[in-house]
This record gives sequence, structure tokens and C-alpha cells, in this order.
Amino acid sequence: MNINATLFLQAVVFAILVWFTMKFVWPPITKALDERAQKVADGLAAADKARTELAAANERVEQELANSRNETAARLAEAERRAQQIIEEAKERANAEAGKIMQAAQADAEQQMAQARETLREQVAALAVKGAEQILRKEVNAAAHSDLLATLKTQL
Repeated sequence: MNINATLFLQAVVFAILVWFTMKFVWPPITKALDERAQKVADGLAAADKARTELAAANERVEQELANSRNETAARLAEAERRAQQIIEEAKERANAEAGKIMQAAQADAEQQMAQARETLREQVAALAVKGAEQILRKEVNAAAHSDLLATLKTQL
């Protein structure tokens, strides 16, 4: 056998092998590689999208937490303000009640003082009558001298 014919035949077989590989073997391999590359790209895109959605969800959660904190702080402030208002209202009611009690006590004291004065006037009038009776040593007629006694009471 001739080496040239062998080389030529090997070149033809190699060319047929290359053609066969390019026609039947290579397209499924490139298709599988392309599909795998597309799946990897889709996976990466999905991961990026998920990362973005996670960041957005974290931001929404932080915003909701901030809103909740603000709302809680506002409610606490409102509760404290309401408590202070209730305390102030209770103080005002207590002061008003104390004022009423003081006025009632003062009116009662004035009434008792007036009653005591009246009793004292009557006692002084009786003492004056007794004193005048003893001075005059005669009987004093209370009915006859009632005007005189009334004037004496008012002067005392």
C-alpha cells in the first residue's frame, strides 16, 4: 500500500467524520449547551429578580415597622395626654367640690355665728332686764316694756 493513498483515504474518512459530526452530533450538543446556558441565564435572572423583590420586601417591612413604631408612639403620647387631661379634670372637680364644701362650711359658720349672736343678745337682754330689775327693785312688766326691750336688743 501506498502511503499517499493511505493518507488520502484517512483524510477522506476524517472529512466524512467531521461532516458527520457537524451534521448529526454537533447540533444536539450545541442545542443542549444553548439550553443549559439559557437555563443558567434564566436562573441568574430569577435570582436577581428574587434579590430585588427581597430588597423591596425588606424595605416594605422596615417601612411598616417604622409606621407601627410611629403609630405606637402616637398612641402612647395620646394616652399620656388623655391621662393628664383626666388628672386635670379630676383636680378641677376636686377644687370645685372643695370650693362648694368651703362655701357650705362658711355659710354654716355664718349661720351658727348669727345664731350665737342672737342667743347672746337674748341672754344680754335677759341679764339687762335682771340687772334693771335688781336696780329698780321692783317688778318689771315684760309685756308693757317689750318695745323698750326690742330696742335694747337691736342696740346690743
